[in-house]
Amino acid sequence: MDFVLVHGTTQSPAGWDRVAKLLTAAGHRPIAVDLLTPVDLQVEGYAQHVRDQYDGERPVVVAHSGAGVLLPAIAEALDARALVWVAAYIPDFAGGRSLRDEARDVLEPDWIGVDPTADPAKASEFLFHDCDPETERLALDSLRLFNPAVLAAHSAGAAPEIPSTVIVPARDRTLRPEWLRRAARERLGVTAVEIDAGHCPHMSRPAEICGILTGSRR
Repeated sequence: MDFVLVHGTTQSPAGWDRVAKLLTAAGHRPIAVDLLTPVDLQVEGYAQHVRDQYDGERPVVVAHSGAGVLLPAIAEALDARALVWVAAYIPDFAGGRSLRDEARDVLEPDWIGVDPTADPAKASEFLFHDCDPETERLALDSLRLFNPAVLAAHSAGAAPEIPSTVIVPARDRTLRPEWLRRAARERLGVTAVEIDAGHCPHMSRPAEICGILTGSRR
């Protein structure tokens, strides 16, 4: 099976390296795409940018953090078979509010305004606090800002009809776990899968994430 892995707002595709290695060992094909472009695009433009990096058919598309804004459009562009939201913002499909509109409900208050790419100590505190020292070093090396205006401003359309899995890290210090549990239920009609991790479980718990993706822990 193909897995298209979509990085979030504070990491490069290298953040998926550990999960990709495990998926490959299990006989799957992971493709960690790069959202960064020389100029900001609209949602459809980023979806096409991902389409240009993928040469297969009907993948599972996995998105982290703020890339949840783009996940429905990417899934449509790739004719995805399933979506996985890893500590990812789930858009307000019914109400049309943007991430900016919902920020104070969605995000932990101490996280608002923090740029972890400019402050490794803040990155460790908010993103990688559950990582062992070697994993933390690798995680810090993966830091990179991706924050186009569309992520904050986009108003979502209809909810995707593609099956979704939502992964909620119970110790997330950036996106509120209680909000994500509720959004999974109310916006996607699913019960979230909860794991004992911080905001980047693909770094700190790659085997567990791989197990969820491949169905060995569902």
